[in-house]
Amino acid sequence: MVKTILFGGESGLSYAANAGLTLLRIFTGIALAFAHGIGKVPPAEGLVSRVEAMGFPAPSFFAWAAGLSEFAGGIFLALGLFTRISSLFIAVTMLVALVGVHAADPFNVQEKAFLFLFIAIAFLLKGSGDWSLDSFLRK
Repeated sequence: MVKTILFGGESGLSYAANAGLTLLRIFTGIALAFAHGIGKVPPAEGLVSRVEAMGFPAPSFFAWAAGLSEFAGGIFLALGLFTRISSLFIAVTMLVALVGVHAADPFNVQEKAFLFLFIAIAFLLKGSGDWSLDSFLRK
């Protein structure tokens, strides 16, 4: 059960399906980690105060959680390692970004968080594909 949660996913996909999943996984993970997450680790005082303003207890902890979800979660997603768990953390972080940070913003500002949210949900459901570290460790 733990192995399925940590390294689970569908196997035996076609070459084209694996290529598409791999390209999407690598690009999404790198973009999330290096365009959004790297600047939040360690979290700046501004991020901590925004987290506190949203009403989270222990704002430093949740600011670290958000930064690591984007940075480390993005790296893990790109590698295809712990894909389902990192996708869960990414999805929760994007949901908080949509509801807590960008709720009043126009769609063109919310769009990136929506894209990352739904890509994370897809990998949470599907797994990383055959061309990933999860697949290697699953065997």
